[in-house]
Formats: sequence, structure tokens, C-alpha cells
Amino acid sequence: MHQRVNTIETPSPVPPEATSPLRIADYRKFWLARFAVVFASTGMVVIIGYQLYDVARSDYGMSIAEASFQLGLLGLAQFLPIFLLTPIAGVIADRFDRRKVAGLAMSADILVAIGLAVITELELRSLPLLYVYAALHGIARVFVSPSMTAIAPNIVPVSLIPRAIAFNSIAIEAGTIIGPAAFGFLFARHHATPYWVAAGLMAIAAFSITSIRNLPPVPKEARRDHPIRQIVDGFHFIWRERFLLGCITLDLFAVLLGGATALMPVFARDILHVGPEGLGQMRAATACGAAVVALWLSFRPLAKNVGVKMLLSVAAYGAMTVGFGLSRSFMISLGFLALLGAADMISVFIRSSLVQLRTPDDKRGRVSAISGLAISASNELGEMQSGVAAALLGATGAVVFGGGAAIVITAIWAWSFPEIRRARTFAPRWEHEQ
Repeated sequence: MHQRVNTIETPSPVPPEATSPLRIADYRKFWLARFAVVFASTGMVVIIGYQLYDVARSDYGMSIAEASFQLGLLGLAQFLPIFLLTPIAGVIADRFDRRKVAGLAMSADILVAIGLAVITELELRSLPLLYVYAALHGIARVFVSPSMTAIAPNIVPVSLIPRAIAFNSIAIEAGTIIGPAAFGFLFARHHATPYWVAAGLMAIAAFSITSIRNLPPVPKEARRDHPIRQIVDGFHFIWRERFLLGCITLDLFAVLLGGATALMPVFARDILHVGPEGLGQMRAATACGAAVVALWLSFRPLAKNVGVKMLLSVAAYGAMTVGFGLSRSFMISLGFLALLGAADMISVFIRSSLVQLRTPDDKRGRVSAISGLAISASNELGEMQSGVAAALLGATGAVVFGGGAAIVITAIWAWSFPEIRRARTFAPRWEHEQ
């Protein structure tokens, strides 16, 4: 991770006629790595959550409320390392070869997956062990995300970046669809198998990302500033970019309060009664809705009125969350989750496009890390919030309350950040209504 790049590699040329990122060999390697790592990571997260909830209920004799609270603690166990290490990961992504950083982090995650497979095979599962491995998985993810996110703009022309972002989203959502569903199916038949599969997928991802050739060497200037100064510069850049700040914080608070993901094991086991296979389908439904939108955006990227569209999509996300919380039909629940994922994808596309197009390359690792920290805070810390809320309000009450809160947050941000309402395009300088 700390090796310096001393030689300039001969880049693999970008075809001059390339009209799609998929026509670029290095991008195809990147896409495969993104898909494989998301497939493995999301599948592992789902299985760890279900396994922990099941252990709490069956081995420890906890009530539904008590076991739900354990899911909240699981989210905290994954969030703490992300919170503490994300700024460092961003600096490392800007100071060292991003391929090697991502490859080493994926290799560490392979060891985590193997460890989970072993303790599952030997029936050594316990709440403390599952918390430890969840935290280790979170640490590996910290270093994978900013490094990979910062690689993509280096291997495609600027004109193709919006389409590359949409294709990236397809890889992410396809992995999120297949991973939970496949791992839930495998877990129902043999509990350790998903972890062995995850280890293999991580190995494929590590090989693909480290074999990318068309990447510029790390500039000497990247190491001149002190790391602490670089971290501060990253936060300062986002603070100055009001539209970017508004987008990131909107997603942070809306998903923090409105996320229903953490409580899906509760709905799968004790409300909808569909078990681990149903849980995989529920997670896949969200990703399926997002994937359909991502596919559409890969051919017709958003270009106008991006601010208003993002606000409306976040409000729709909250409304679909309320619908899911109130549903007692498995098929209707899947429908709400698919619509929820579709709405969320629009917000993700706009935010990701801004991060890539408005950030200088020497800051992309840090800005991507900070954006990733907001996403992780909204997901992992949101899981803790959901667990606590479920312990107080019940699972249904927690999800409905969170969805309503997401709608309220959207209204507040629309007023607090007029730059979002007035933003028409992804151009460097925003056009404002007169």
C-alpha cells in the first residue's frame, strides 16, 4: 500500500472512436471488479445480519425487540471503523497507486470471508464474533470504495464519465440484486457456502483491478502536503461547493432516518414469514428497481433540472419506505422496495456525477471518501437508529416514522439549499433562476 510508483507504465490506448465506456478494455476490467466486489460484499452483509438476528433469537433467547436492537449494534460495529478510517483512506487513495490500495483491501476482505466461513462450518458463531467480523469487513470496505471510485475518471474520456457512472451503477445494482438473493439461497442450504463464494469473488475483483494498465502515475505533488492538511483540504472543498454539500447531506439524513434495510431480517423472519430466501429477494428487489433506472440512465443520462429531480426522488424514497412498512403482503412489499430502489438511484446518479465532474483528480480520493463516509453513515449508522427505533416503536413503527422523516428532511433541504432547487445541469458553474 505504501510503495511508490517509480515507473510510468505504457497505457493501453483508448479507442479514438469509443462511444461507450464498455469499448475500453481497462474499463471492462474495472466494471468486472466493481460487480464482483459488490456481489460479495452485499451478500456478506445480508447473511451476517440474518445470522446475527437468528443467533440472538435462537441461541440467546432474545425477544424480537431485543434482537432488533442487536441489529442496530451491528450497524454501529460496521460504522465506527468507517467513521474513523475514511478520511485516512481518502488520503491514501490520493497519495498511492489506487489499484494497489484497492487490491490489498480486497485481499484483506478475502481473509474476513474465510474466517466467517470457518466459524460457521465449526458452529462457533456467537454475537461477539459476528460483531468482530462485521467490523473487519467494514475496515476492508473503507479502503476499497474511495480507491475504486477515483480510478474510473482516469480510464475513460471526460465526455464518457456520465455514461460510465451509469454503467458503474449497473454493476453495483446487479451485484446488489444477485448477491443477497444468491447468498440467501446458498445460506438456506449450507450456512458456510456464501462466505466461501464471497472469498472467490473478492479474488476475482482483486485480480481485475490490479491488472488495469491505463492509469497515470501518482504525481510527486501528492506527497508534498502533510496528510492532515490533505484531509482538511478535502473537507474544505466540499464545504465551499454548496450544491455538492447539499446533495451529500440530504442523502445522509434522508437515508439515516428513512432506511429500512436494517430491519429487513425482522420483516423476513417475524412479520412476512419468508425466511432467509425471502430476505435475499427483498434486498434484491431494491437493487432491481435501481438497476432498471441505472440501465435507462446509461443510455439517457440526466442533463436538465438535476436539482429538482433529486429532491423529488428523495421524497419518493421516503414515501415508498412508508408503504413498505405498512405492507403485510410479501409481493406488495417487494413492489414498494423496487420503487424505493428506483427513486434512490436517481439521487445516487446525480450525486455521483457531481463528485466526479466537479472534483480535480488530485482530490478525487478524498472527496470520494467523504461522500462514501456520508453514505456509510446513512447506511450503517442508520441501521443503529433503526434498531433503537424498532426497540421503542416496533419494526413497523420505526420504518413508517423513518420514511415520513425522509420526506420532511427533503422539504427542509429544499428551503435551506436553494442551490439544489436552482441547479439545472452538471456544469461547473450553476445557472440560477433570475
